Amino acid sequence: MFLQMLKNLFHRPAIRMARVNNVRTQRRSSIRNEGFVSYLTETGGLRPRNTDNYDARLRRMKLLKKLAVGALSAGGLWVVIESARALTLF
Repeated sequence: MFLQMLKNLFHRPAIRMARVNNVRTQRRSSIRNEGFVSYLTETGGLRPRNTDNYDARLRRMKLLKKLAVGALSAGGLWVVIESARALTLF
């Protein structure tokens, strides 16, 4: 109970999708929150995420998957060839 009371006391409202979650702060006006969000927007606090890094990561993962599949198939082919050679000796 004491821990829950401390959590409620030190709770910080989250900012999600450029809007302030003011469920707990209904007494405050929405104009104050909108002003804060516009300030963040003007100063560059809510910059869009650079998607080039994300796309580059997706390309690297795709390449790694292709390399892994190629290595496994080459290993499987090697096992089949060596097994065929071993069977021809007997």
